[in-house]
Amino acid sequence: MGLKVYADRTSQPSRTIIIFCKMNQIDFEEVKIDLSKGQHRTPEFEKINPMKKVPAIVDGRFKLFESHAILRYLACSFPSVSDHWYPNDLTSRAKIDSILDWHHANLRQGAGTYVFHGAMAPAFGLPLNAQVAEQGKKLMLSSLSKIELFWLRGDSRFLLGNSQPSIADLSLVCELMELEVVDSEERERILEPHQKIRDWMENVKRATHPHFLEVHGILYELKARLESRRNKVSTNL
Repeated sequence: MGLKVYADRTSQPSRTIIIFCKMNQIDFEEVKIDLSKGQHRTPEFEKINPMKKVPAIVDGRFKLFESHAILRYLACSFPSVSDHWYPNDLTSRAKIDSILDWHHANLRQGAGTYVFHGAMAPAFGLPLNAQVAEQGKKLMLSSLSKIELFWLRGDSRFLLGNSQPSIADLSLVCELMELEVVDSEERERILEPHQKIRDWMENVKRATHPHFLEVHGILYELKARLESRRNKVSTNL
């Protein structure tokens, strides 16, 4: 039995895992779980992940969920993975782990809340919530400033001053790619004061070409649908 990755590419962590596997020549089967259709809540998927979230993996008889745990497992289990993703040096690993632990309660919480409640909710049959979106936006903006202050000092191309990306770079940039689905002018207002963030995102995209753009294709399709919907609403006002 080979590696199976249960994912929905509209999910930021799902895209991270898929890109990582493709970048490191890890042979895997992508099992699509459509969140908009509630496939993550089926009894069959609950056997894979009792938390009913994506991504999750099955490697032989071994099952694992939580994207950061999956990234660490893959980096340590497959010899094709380059050391820069999750170095053998324990000090370097600890620094990467620190960023990943911070990410869930800060950047992910802020950006995910802002984008979902401010733009993506209609794609899942739910209404927008401007108040909740604004709360998420505040945490996201604070997180962007902290990334620049702590981990993108000077002319760093990647987090921690590394010359090549780590699993933390990939995870955080996939999170920020969610901003593609918000109004373009709003996205520019958010990122315009953060040139280091913009440069870093471009560095990660280039370092993971062509897989980064290919896996994010579904996000650009979603962006087009949401823009069409916003234009219709604006025309009817």
